[in-house]
Amino acid sequence: MSDQTARDELVEAIAAHRAEKDEYFRLAPDSPIEPDDREAFPGLAYFPVDPAYRFEGLELGPYEGTEPEIFGMPTSTDDVRRAVRAGTFGFALRGQPLRLVAYDLGGGELFVPFLDATSGTDTYGAGRYLDLESEDDGTYTLDFNLAYFPLCAYSPWYSCPLTPAENRIPVRIEAGERLTAASAD
Repeated sequence: MSDQTARDELVEAIAAHRAEKDEYFRLAPDSPIEPDDREAFPGLAYFPVDPAYRFEGLELGPYEGTEPEIFGMPTSTDDVRRAVRAGTFGFALRGQPLRLVAYDLGGGELFVPFLDATSGTDTYGAGRYLDLESEDDGTYTLDFNLAYFPLCAYSPWYSCPLTPAENRIPVRIEAGERLTAASAD
């Protein structure tokens, strides 16, 4: 498969995922968008799909920090969720080595919340999330094109985990969901 074909397939798959999410926000009874606002909901805003923000074949390395493995992750509603530091993903973006801790919240996937240099200006100030499942070979794909805002960005009725300080990275991740006037409120 050519690089262009792979890129086109990635763009198409992510466009379909985004359209599905917009439809959910517009039509689902449990949408975080207020019922009176759903008909006029224009859809979410996103950065253009960029394969440079997709990292395939990553192995989950051991957690290398000094914080406890099991801890209470604070939420947007001052609740605490049990979390386990499952390990660390290492990758390089534009030649800069970066690390993100993955957490197990008990749902079967790895949860990777993060803050980057777009947080609070181009993206939601409390960060964005990625949910990861392992591939058949035990590796993971970290695709920032799928980065999304927590539901509490759209409604105060949701309780969302807050991004731990260890997952603040000093670069701009211009991929995934981005702010609009509606989501900046």
